[in-house]
Amino acid sequence: MIKIPTNVLIVDDEKDFVEMFGLRLEEAGEKVFRAYSGKECLEVLDKENIDVVVLDIKMPGMDGIETLTELKKRHPIVEVIMLTGHGTIETAVQGMKLGAFDYLLKPANVDEIGAKLEGARKRKDEQEDRIRKAEQRSLLRRGGNI
Repeated sequence: MIKIPTNVLIVDDEKDFVEMFGLRLEEAGEKVFRAYSGKECLEVLDKENIDVVVLDIKMPGMDGIETLTELKKRHPIVEVIMLTGHGTIETAVQGMKLGAFDYLLKPANVDEIGAKLEGARKRKDEQEDRIRKAEQRSLLRRGGNI
């Protein structure tokens, strides 16, 4: 079976982490975009077709929770995996209440991120499919075919 790459945006203020994590995901066949702040994350999302954002919680300026809140307003079906250190699991859970798909603890295991990316991508695909079907039903109703 052919693997369709997931368009993943990694957002973290630690540049070395973003680069290394991005390389690991690219080696696994994903298409990776990088951002180093919440503001930059939103700029990339406005330009690129992103499936899943891996978003660090602790960043200077616009933190992960603020970024998640704005991201979900602008791009509600983009899935988000929160990235957290050991001390911020409560914040990661708060992120899930705000619409994040799941969270990962740093340092992230490649197999674990792969499974979470697959789940997040699947959920996004299902949401897009439901939207398409709702749009089709709406068009049929307007056309008098239902």
